[in-house]
Amino acid sequence: MKASYKKLWKLLVDKEMSKGDLHKKSGLSSSTMTKLRKGEDVSMEALRKICIALNCNIEDIVEFVPDNSES
Repeated sequence: MKASYKKLWKLLVDKEMSKGDLHKKSGLSSSTMTKLRKGEDVSMEALRKICIALNCNIEDIVEFVPDNSES
């Protein structure tokens, strides 16, 4: 299973926010923002900061999907 942040990107559109806005509001590092854009794993602390910045719950920003490389 891998993390998918499609819900996060949709929520940003719904809130009329850019990824740059999220970066500033959440205080996430540039490397964490890059990981999010690439669909890589980020820390629970990073997810918490996003939830606080967007006033949402974790299930609103991330979901786990099957990884095609897993058999």
